Amino acid sequence: MTARQAAERHTGVRAATSRPLGADAAVVTLEDGAEVVVKRGQGSGATMAEAAGLRWLGEYGDVPVPAVRGHDDTWLVIDHVAPGTPSREAAERFGRGLAALHARSAPAFGSPPPGGPGEAWIGLAPMRNEPHEDWPTFYARCRVRPYVREAARQGLFTAGETAVFDEVCDRLPDLSPSPEPPARLHGDAWSGNVHWAADGAVWLIDPAAHGGHRETDLAMLRLFGTPLLDHVLGAYDEAARDAGTPLAPGVEARVPLHQLFPLLVHAVLFGGGYVAQALTAARAALRA
Repeated sequence: MTARQAAERHTGVRAATSRPLGADAAVVTLEDGAEVVVKRGQGSGATMAEAAGLRWLGEYGDVPVPAVRGHDDTWLVIDHVAPGTPSREAAERFGRGLAALHARSAPAFGSPPPGGPGEAWIGLAPMRNEPHEDWPTFYARCRVRPYVREAARQGLFTAGETAVFDEVCDRLPDLSPSPEPPARLHGDAWSGNVHWAADGAVWLIDPAAHGGHRETDLAMLRLFGTPLLDHVLGAYDEAARDAGTPLAPGVEARVPLHQLFPLLVHAVLFGGGYVAQALTAARAALRA
């Protein structure tokens, strides 16, 4: 099946044209004038996980996400959102919306979205979503240790370097802030998945959604240069305070701890400088 055929199957409308959107996606224009993005899943359960994540994140409309038109084992079809340019107003509205989204909560730390598989994906890497009673246990077991083991298997970390990550995992109950309820996370909120749209809003795309700690999404926003980030975080902080759920003191010092997971994923997938960055983040987390 081609992307055009997948679009027709899941929308019930004939395709007029299509154009590539990266290696495994296309924008298909339908005969009724609508545009959809057709994505090929990266592995087993990928399309189901993304579809479930988009529906879960979009349930209350706190932050706009593309509507899911349909999916199968191979293809995901969602509405196309025309790109725009960053603005302060959009950044602040996004910050407030993200605070509201996180406050919607989740059944447990590590819980997948309703209808989503436990075996999910973050980009090109597999990711396990499994409910846990507390964040430190979940983060160590499902987010840090599996990727450290894989990196060590690839020869990216020495035994001594691996021990640094083990110490972080062992000390997580002390390194993390006071317990708070699991948040409804996007899970992969780097700048490429923060979509500044032509309608003047910020949309979230390509989620790796799960129940987690809200500081994880905020740390991911910092990782690769989200535009107008100070305005996003300032509006988030104000909204959280107004709701009576301010972030715990020391949130900036904990950024390396929450960035460990995406840095380890990048190290496993791409090697290079991400290996050193992950180790630097682990050491910084221990000093926080």
